[in-house]
Amino acid sequence: MGQEAWTPDSWRSKPIKQDVVYDDPKELDAVVGRVANLPPLVSSPEIDQLRAKLKDVAEGRAFLLQGGDCAESFDYCNPAAIEDKLKILLQMSLVLIWGMRLPIVRIARMAGQYAKPRSSPYETVNGEKILSYRGDNVNSIDPTQRRPDPQRLLSAYFHSASTINYVRLLLASGFADIHKPEAWDLGHVRNPEIRHEYQSIVNRLTDALGFMGVIGATSTQESALNTVDLYTSHEALLLEYEQALTRPMPKPLDEPETSGRKRPYEPSTPPRKTLAPELCDWYNLSAHFIWIGDRTRQLDGAHVEYFRGVKNPVGVKVGPTMEADELVRVLDILDPDFEPGRVTLITRYGAGKIGDFLPAHIRAVQETRHKPVWCCDPCHGNTTTAPSGHKTRSFDAIIGEITASIATHRELGSRLSGVHLELTGEHVTECTGGSQELSHSDLASNYQTFCDPRLNYEQSLDIAFKIAKVYADAREAVDFS
Repeated sequence: MGQEAWTPDSWRSKPIKQDVVYDDPKELDAVVGRVANLPPLVSSPEIDQLRAKLKDVAEGRAFLLQGGDCAESFDYCNPAAIEDKLKILLQMSLVLIWGMRLPIVRIARMAGQYAKPRSSPYETVNGEKILSYRGDNVNSIDPTQRRPDPQRLLSAYFHSASTINYVRLLLASGFADIHKPEAWDLGHVRNPEIRHEYQSIVNRLTDALGFMGVIGATSTQESALNTVDLYTSHEALLLEYEQALTRPMPKPLDEPETSGRKRPYEPSTPPRKTLAPELCDWYNLSAHFIWIGDRTRQLDGAHVEYFRGVKNPVGVKVGPTMEADELVRVLDILDPDFEPGRVTLITRYGAGKIGDFLPAHIRAVQETRHKPVWCCDPCHGNTTTAPSGHKTRSFDAIIGEITASIATHRELGSRLSGVHLELTGEHVTECTGGSQELSHSDLASNYQTFCDPRLNYEQSLDIAFKIAKVYADAREAVDFS
């Protein structure tokens, strides 16, 4: 039996989780109406381009690197913070390219990751029960300003626009030039053996780029080396906002829907208010990539209903509570045409639970025609509380979940094709371990997150080096590609 017809607002007929209740619904409607009449933040051709690249990822011809803050703050919309995140993602991708010999598709948790799902609508601060902080686009981290404010949705739009604008400016200005890995500072690496290992990789990268310069490759491929494609993403939690930025494009008449071609942008031909939904492809133009969280993936829920109708590639968080048959049913709803890379399965179990859940999930998908991107989120399942009361994550547990995922996929004839990391380009102290050898006693020295703990610049680079080495060692032992 086929699914009911989809429209941008058909999600409203479904039960919804993590909804925000506003005091003044009329004010919410007015703000959402304003957002609906503002320009899009990204374009449909860019989304089509990402769809084509994620098809390559799903089929083993590329690797996905997705990373950024757990929840962005409006305060992060400043040049230094944006540059730091962009820098670490670019450096990580270069290391991964060296180790994997594959193109890297870069997606930032950035320019819209302002909403935060919570396990409870209330929390206790200084002995007082107050509304939980739900992210800067809902309320404030300030305990005295927890009333959900619709105007914050408008602020989220403009902060997203400013962030995207600055990222585009940086990439167009040569910020992504990858010719100078020798400039990377490895002074944070305390273990001399690890520092030697990292330096060896940097030296080989430098030699390879130098050789390309000698043979003239850098002159013929200058644009490819000096700039990159970077895509934005966020958890699409607040559906009123997402619907306001969901825009139609006429369906192509002469090419398959999965072509990933760059179509010309047609902002008003025909006027979007006159387009029948069935004659359109509907794009969420708030970001290139959106995902459903582990708390909002109900089969009959509003979020799954909304996601099934947009042309964006989409992600689904997959945790220990996801049954294997439920995973297949989610894929059937979101990917009825069996488009490779349409869905990214972002697995998040915890290092000690990989063997209990991942094999069954892989086998269930292998019995279908779906070809998703398998991506490991090693952060969410490895959150603990330090003796000081700080939420933290262990670097060893994070890298342990990644390497266990790689091994499990190989054993079952599958392939881990991406990692999804909560990270910052700043020198914070929120996670323990890594080449800095941070301990619980170090956390208070520069603990900045108001949400979940993030890998800092050094630990993020550590992750890239570790993954690159795993794939490089495997490539030397046997060609598994």
